[in-house]
Amino acid sequence: MLHHNKGDVVDRGLDSARPLLPHSLPHEDEEFVNGLLQATDAMCNFAKESVSAADLKRLLPGGWLNDEIINFYGALILARSTTEAAGDLLESRVHYFSSFFWTKLSGEGYAKGKLASWTKKIDIFSKDIVLFAINHANLHWTAVAINLRRKRFESYDSMGASHKAVFQLLCDYLNKEHLDKRKAPFDTTSWEYWSPVDIPRQENSFDCGVFTCHFLEALSRGEEKFLFTQKNMPYLRRRMIWEIGKQQLRGGDYA
Repeated sequence: MLHHNKGDVVDRGLDSARPLLPHSLPHEDEEFVNGLLQATDAMCNFAKESVSAADLKRLLPGGWLNDEIINFYGALILARSTTEAAGDLLESRVHYFSSFFWTKLSGEGYAKGKLASWTKKIDIFSKDIVLFAINHANLHWTAVAINLRRKRFESYDSMGASHKAVFQLLCDYLNKEHLDKRKAPFDTTSWEYWSPVDIPRQENSFDCGVFTCHFLEALSRGEEKFLFTQKNMPYLRRRMIWEIGKQQLRGGDYA
């Protein structure tokens, strides 16, 4: 039987003693960001993702992030996990699916969307966590996860919704993927629907994509608390431009 849990203050969400995030990047990094924004022909490529100069400008204050920005950031998250695992001679314990995966799952379903082909070289059941970014009707971004280590279907919405239909789709996907790869149903009897209440909330209509990226980034590091708030969005937007331009994530301490 699947359980629903709203989360609690102790284990997840906001930490009353969290360190303060900086207001800006180091001077030389701010100069790099300025130069990138001024370059009308800027094109950033990483893995299979590309971000244009016009896409980058969506990271200016007030911009609504598109699939290109979200998926580029997801690729950086996945690459960091893979690189760190390789350094320890281990397999990455994190996987990120493109936002277009969710579009196919929710719009076409597992079979018609040919989603089994997305994991020909990936065993998601060997992962600790599988991450997704969801674009809800081109109006709102949220982060969701299949947390195999904790046996939870998780949703992180900076506007506070829990998205029960998303949980149900995740559950159905996991079962069909297990049937395809392991030839047996997947047992979710002890799994939870997890929608923590005490997570950072946006205070406008356009920062959801930035919140989503940083929920995913923290989850990929196994974090159980989120250090950022609405007031950190201007800094995090500048930080993301630097990370996309450099094709690498900065340290987890937000320096």
